[in-house]
Amino acid sequence: MGRPPCCDKVGVKKGPWTPEEDIILVSYIQENGPGNWRAVPINTGLMRCSKSCRLRWTNYLRPGIRRGNFTTHEEGIIVHLQSLLGNRWAAIASYLPQRTDNDIKNYWNTHLKKKLKKQQAMGAIFAPPPPPSSSAETAANLPAAVHLDNHHHRYHHDAIAASSSTVDHGCYSNPEVTQHTTITMRRSPFADVAADCSSSSYASSMDNISRLLGGFM
Repeated sequence: MGRPPCCDKVGVKKGPWTPEEDIILVSYIQENGPGNWRAVPINTGLMRCSKSCRLRWTNYLRPGIRRGNFTTHEEGIIVHLQSLLGNRWAAIASYLPQRTDNDIKNYWNTHLKKKLKKQQAMGAIFAPPPPPSSSAETAANLPAAVHLDNHHHRYHHDAIAASSSTVDHGCYSNPEVTQHTTITMRRSPFADVAADCSSSSYASSMDNISRLLGGFM
């Protein structure tokens, strides 16, 4: 079962309210207070249904109603609450006591909803491009990484080749090592003999051993 109708619709006046009707309604509410709207038409003699009396008072006649353009702050509140509550205009109007739910609903449908859609469309057009993914960054940096890896590989290969060449010849071609070796040999009595890189074969004969010992004499 649904809610019973506010009136039987017989002899009920529709259309705009007259100033005389407004005065009767305001006088009655000032004396009895708002509420019990079903009794208002009966007690005042107005040929209006109870719903019409309630809406006339709430949206037009009650004190403190603010008319005129909505401020930016009010627009922000309406947009935020509409995203949370939907089209529950009476609940939204409770957060804006000086505005009626009817004014808020009309302002939303005629102006604010269109403005919001336009802003969202402009934001989608001028939105910054998404950041590149990790795979894209890896692909972009791949040539540099390959070049760097080839450089290290070539440097390592040259170092190994130089080391192998030094070992094969039994001496080092590094200038610092050569200088250090020369200084050491100058201070040693074996300098004349040790300059030869093949020292093992040199010390294998008796004559060479005698020459080494002669340096100490």
